[in-house]
Amino acid sequence: MQESLVSKKIYSKEEIKELNDRYHDLSVEERVRQLYEDFEEREVMLTSSFAATSALLLSVFSKCNPKQKIYFIDTGYHFPETLEYKKKLTELYGLNVASVSAGKEDHEYTSTNQTWKTDPELCCSINKVKPLELIKSKFSVWVSGLMRWQSDHRASLDIFEERGGILKFYPLLDVTEQERDQYIEEHQLPFHPLIAFGYHSIGCKHCTVPGEDRSGRWNNSPKTECGLHL
Repeated sequence: MQESLVSKKIYSKEEIKELNDRYHDLSVEERVRQLYEDFEEREVMLTSSFAATSALLLSVFSKCNPKQKIYFIDTGYHFPETLEYKKKLTELYGLNVASVSAGKEDHEYTSTNQTWKTDPELCCSINKVKPLELIKSKFSVWVSGLMRWQSDHRASLDIFEERGGILKFYPLLDVTEQERDQYIEEHQLPFHPLIAFGYHSIGCKHCTVPGEDRSGRWNNSPKTECGLHL
């Protein structure tokens, strides 16, 4: 069935609480497998920035459902190393990746005006938020690899949440930084190449500098999120 034919369900607070209660004690892999018991593949939107340690979530999905389409938001401003990392993981795990990007005129506007300098919120809105909004309405569940320890905002989240008219699913939410690193080491997952140069949270090249956790994002700006997950 076409993705566009998904009939979206609105989940009540009670239903979301029941989902959180059931998923809370499951492992990451068990959560992903359970996702396909509770939802059809065509209802699921999985996004990845192919940044830092994206290999963790993508490797789990490749085991549980290698057919799952993965949406990569191509802002046009990614580091070359990110695009190489995307290519490497796609080949390594046989991923089904589709790119989503802003319209040509919108993107050219941000390039001409260098909006990342004067208005980073607008730049993210044009190159990240708006392109995803155009496809988000086709799905019931949006899967993302956020983890609580990454920021104060993310610390306030639950495994399932209703946000912006879609059910958000964070299977890695309660994975600690130590557990993440241990899993990556045990399974010999490839790190993003820029981690070796002190980058630990990697976004667009104009707005990312080396730094611990997310401290290198939107340097010299109070901004902490691109807007996708707010």
